[in-house]
Amino acid sequence: MSKANIIDGKALALSLRASIAEAVAELTDKHQLVPGLAVVIIGDDPASQVYVRSKRKSTEKAGMASFAHTLPGSTSQQELLDLIAGLNADPAVHGILVQLPLPEHIDESTVICAIEPAKDVDGFHPMNAGLLATGQPALAPCTPVGSVMLARQAARNLSGLEAVIIGRSNIVGKPLAQLLLRENCTVTLAHSRTRDLAGVARRADLLVAAVGRPEMVKGDWVKPGAVVIDVGINRIATDDGGTRLVGDVDFGEAVQVAGAITPVPGGVGPMTIACLLRNTVQAACAIAGVEMPKL
Repeated sequence: MSKANIIDGKALALSLRASIAEAVAELTDKHQLVPGLAVVIIGDDPASQVYVRSKRKSTEKAGMASFAHTLPGSTSQQELLDLIAGLNADPAVHGILVQLPLPEHIDESTVICAIEPAKDVDGFHPMNAGLLATGQPALAPCTPVGSVMLARQAARNLSGLEAVIIGRSNIVGKPLAQLLLRENCTVTLAHSRTRDLAGVARRADLLVAAVGRPEMVKGDWVKPGAVVIDVGINRIATDDGGTRLVGDVDFGEAVQVAGAITPVPGGVGPMTIACLLRNTVQAACAIAGVEMPKL
């Protein structure tokens, strides 16, 4: 049996970023509109700081305006809400992203709901979630959007496919189910309480793993020839005392069975930041009342 095709998330993300840069140049030239993204981080979590620096670099490289706000871990909830209120009112800011997780003394739901829905480029606000669920135009979460793009690259036409998503989070599982319904997939949203989870997974023409458990999905969970999208990013210890990144799928096993599969790293991850930039352009165009360039 031949090995699966590897879905190159880095290459697709680079292509999308190039299109975004062209769109930003067009908006700047024709409408004097420079999409602006504000990123807020609280505390000194090293992984979050690396991620935020990457976002800022990507934003500026695309010709967009970047506004970074790094706050101490002792920042109160009210201080954060006051900052968000200022960003909501700032006409130069079209997208607002508050880096999660937040310190324990700050309520995540309250913060998400404080962001103006039109500037909610993470797509987490209940209003955007509701619009997405009812099939209306909305800012959708970046990781699910990127996952659909990767699946399309592998399967071309997703219509009619049986899709199984393992994981029911508000950030990935639920919005991804809505996006795949729009693609005319038949969608099953599975989770830790699903009976015979492996059997359910084996039905899938398109299998998405988003549970945060290292290498949980084994090769015998995968239908031969299926498209596998691995959303998980888990750091595990190695025998030599170091660490390495793995997904929620046992890649070594699944690559022998699947028709196409995303690697970790280099699959969904690069698409998430590219789709954040795309959402910021979309938000800027909607706020300014101009047509969004085709991406």
